Amino acid sequence: MEQIPWLFLIHQIPPRPAYLRVKVWRRLQRLGAVAVKNSVYALPNSEAAREDFAWLLREIVDEGGDAVVCEARLAGGLDDAELEAMFRAARDEDYRALAREAEGLAAGDASAPDAPRPSLSTLARLRKRLADAAAIDFHGAPARREAEAALAAAEARLRRPDPRPAREPDAGDLRGRTWVTRAGVFVDRIASAWLIRRFVDPEARFRFTGDARYRPAAGEVRFDMYPAEFTHQGDRCTFEVLLERLGLEDDPALAAVGQVVHDIDLKDGKFGRPETPGVELLLAGIARAEPDDMRRIERGGALFDTLYASFTPPPAEADPAGG
Repeated sequence: MEQIPWLFLIHQIPPRPAYLRVKVWRRLQRLGAVAVKNSVYALPNSEAAREDFAWLLREIVDEGGDAVVCEARLAGGLDDAELEAMFRAARDEDYRALAREAEGLAAGDASAPDAPRPSLSTLARLRKRLADAAAIDFHGAPARREAEAALAAAEARLRRPDPRPAREPDAGDLRGRTWVTRAGVFVDRIASAWLIRRFVDPEARFRFTGDARYRPAAGEVRFDMYPAEFTHQGDRCTFEVLLERLGLEDDPALAAVGQVVHDIDLKDGKFGRPETPGVELLLAGIARAEPDDMRRIERGGALFDTLYASFTPPPAEADPAGG
């Protein structure tokens, strides 16, 4: 028996809670569904699509809305070829947006020699976006090749030697300082403290405060609080800001640690590394077991030592023949 080609979700969302409409729309975008009519979304019929729509239907109903999932063939008003073209157009839009961003990174290759090069974290984010778009590219959108070429050009620029001198931290000499942050440390503050002790000052001291308007004394540097010398900027967590400001972002292992920290701290799934849920679970266990902030930093530091080592390629073995 020939499989019915399309799966449709038809929903009615109540005005409250107000966030539900946006939540459902974002979920549909991540699934790759396209809007056929108002509140009618389509996916190619598959076991995975049926499961995805079934979970979304349950969420809508649990929030007081109404929804129906049905298998269907198109009989009029729209044919299969036109609906397939809608899927390709949606993915082409994703690919072209990605290509424009990647081209902006690669364009520095032809500009002034001191133009900034793309960072490992930026390229990792673009690679993830490309993989996410390809996973819901059900009908072979042609702009994928354009996005892949633009990303390859940006990666080639990153691999070129950088003629610029190494950047120095713009916060002055950071050794011998006391680093101040909010009490109740968790992922970003634990990871940042590990980074400071591992790569800035092994003897760094830490102070924890509950004062949101804490004014630093002489010799103190604030981090992951507001205001602070080192804290979140845009969509970057404090650990990522420290990597960039201290000139450490080109270490692939540190960049990978930063991606894990980012996703746990900001909860946006930007990088989607497979290690992230396990690291989050271990950090949550440390936080529950250790009410003392310094103990959290010490135990968390051991965890981040291990994570960093796991991301660091092993040194090449010496050739026993001496070649």
